[in-house]
Amino acid sequence: MVESSIGGVVPAVKGEVMRKIGDKEEGSSVRDEEAGTATEWEMDKELLCPICMQIIKDAFLTACGHSFCYMCIVTHLHNKSDCPCCSHYLTTNQLYPNFLLDKLLKKTSARQISRTASPFEQFRHSLEQGCEVSIKELDALLSLLSEKKRKLEQEEAERNMQILLDFLQILRKQKVDELNEVQNDLQYIKEDLNSVERHRIDLYRARDRYSMKLRMLADDPIGKKPWSSSTDRNFGGLFSTSRNAPGGLPTGNLTYKKADGKVQMSSPGPPRKDTSISEMNSQHMSQSGLAVVRKKRVNAQFNDLQECYLQKRRQLANKSCVKEEKDAGGVQREGYSAGLADFQSVLSTFTRYSRLRVIAELRHGDLFHSANIVSSIEFDRDDELFATAGVSRRIKVFDFSSVVNEPADVQCPVVEMSTRSKLSCLSWNKYTKNHIASSDYDGIVTVWDVNTRQSVMEYEEHEKRAWSVDFSRTEPSMLVSGSDDCKVKVWCTKQEASVLNIDMKANICCVKYNPGSSVHIAVGSADHHIHYYDLRNTSQPVHIFSGHRKAVSYVKFLSNNELASASTDSTLRLWDVKENLPVRTLRGHTNEKNFVGLSVNNEFLSCGSETNEVFVYHKAISKPVTWHRFGAPDVDEADEDAGSYFISAVCWKSDSPTMLAANSQGTIKVLVLAA
Repeated sequence: MVESSIGGVVPAVKGEVMRKIGDKEEGSSVRDEEAGTATEWEMDKELLCPICMQIIKDAFLTACGHSFCYMCIVTHLHNKSDCPCCSHYLTTNQLYPNFLLDKLLKKTSARQISRTASPFEQFRHSLEQGCEVSIKELDALLSLLSEKKRKLEQEEAERNMQILLDFLQILRKQKVDELNEVQNDLQYIKEDLNSVERHRIDLYRARDRYSMKLRMLADDPIGKKPWSSSTDRNFGGLFSTSRNAPGGLPTGNLTYKKADGKVQMSSPGPPRKDTSISEMNSQHMSQSGLAVVRKKRVNAQFNDLQECYLQKRRQLANKSCVKEEKDAGGVQREGYSAGLADFQSVLSTFTRYSRLRVIAELRHGDLFHSANIVSSIEFDRDDELFATAGVSRRIKVFDFSSVVNEPADVQCPVVEMSTRSKLSCLSWNKYTKNHIASSDYDGIVTVWDVNTRQSVMEYEEHEKRAWSVDFSRTEPSMLVSGSDDCKVKVWCTKQEASVLNIDMKANICCVKYNPGSSVHIAVGSADHHIHYYDLRNTSQPVHIFSGHRKAVSYVKFLSNNELASASTDSTLRLWDVKENLPVRTLRGHTNEKNFVGLSVNNEFLSCGSETNEVFVYHKAISKPVTWHRFGAPDVDEADEDAGSYFISAVCWKSDSPTMLAANSQGTIKVLVLAA
């Protein structure tokens, strides 16, 4: 029973044994190979020169029985007279050629070449060693090599052709895309040309009707003809001053004469036709001259305007729709796409102004303080007052209308408040007219009451200089500040301590509330970035806007979705905070180390320059619209050092072409954009 049981399992056992034997043989062969490799390694190691640790070349044997490269041991014996291995005394006279080792080394080298070299190297080595090959074998070998060469050349040509084909296909696709884009642009331009041409014809017809009505009015001595046509209704607003007054006389025909200190009123009768025509001609000539000037501005900035037009047209191509809207003259505009209407607004606004005109000027400094740098200028809620602050440790509040209408050599502020430290920033409360916040070089944020000239709140949590402060427009009790201590702090005028703290890794240069939100702020810092935060979750910013190459010195909102930033890399940048995208980079001014100011309104941005100039940009154009240079006080312009003075603060008057600008010498100018 034992035998049968054993017999039943033998085949399986035998197969297993055979497999084990095979595995053992395979394992032994692997081990033999490994042992052979190890032996070769040990042998190769023994063939290394103890000095250079390379295979011995030109082996020489010493009297003490050690072998070295000839050059290695000779060089060694020039410096020392001993064996490098055993330190036995040795001279060059005790060196002998080791022929047997040289022969062994040659065989070892040949074996290594055969094991590691490519077939070509092995074949070449064989020929160099004098391997005998017959002519027939050489012919066959040459034929094989020739065929191999043709095959490699064919493959190389195919690869090159494929590379060329891929390049041409990519180029064709790129050019087709460009062609399609150009064709689409041409289609946009064609549509817009037709729309503008139709609108221009309508304007000419309206002008002719307007001229005809003027002639009719000139020919009518009484002016009683009723205007009942639809054209009259359209243009009734233009002639409201010439409708009949209660006395039956048209007010447009009344003239006022001053004689003997008394004012007399008379009706001179109908104006002469030649006088009206001459006035119209002179007006037409002035309008033509203005049109020529505006065309020159278009030509000067044609590339930027072209980019702006195409960008707006492409963006709104899918959303374009035919709409009807009335322009300022009351003429209906049909067939205008949204993109064209938007661009026309940019074009008309951009070409309207060509210079900055000074309408008032005042000195911020006084006789007792030589430090006059104005760090901040801000208009109040109603644009009636403006406040200035800087290194003079004073907040001065001026009445804007007095500065403009009553120029004087030294304008006196209506309110003046002294502080303990130099001031860096001001921010008026847009709800409480008499409240203004300041930040200073000691890190103190103060809320002032302009009426009482006293501080309402003082916050002293910042550990270093506070660069910026800003009141929220939607939540007037909230304000935010940023400091060199790398902290952004949110304050409430109803509390004595900060309500929120954001720790950042870099110095904070500027902070600004979004005008449409009390929970979103933009923070510019020395890390070259703008961090956009939602105050409901400050663990990380909503988005980080990157692009500036140096510290971000100012951030300002043009609207709820448009953010502008200034940097000491001499650029302004526009960002879309809704889509988290960069919009445009504005260049032209110089700003590498100083705070030179930044101010915005709906369409324009203004900033200072370290060339003592104020620059104005349109938000849709990357180059300046115009600029104005400050002259250094009491210094001839020829001797003026352009790097000595710089613009330190700017501020727009709300929705107005008027702005304030100050330079490092304390000169403040009221500037207005002019044609």
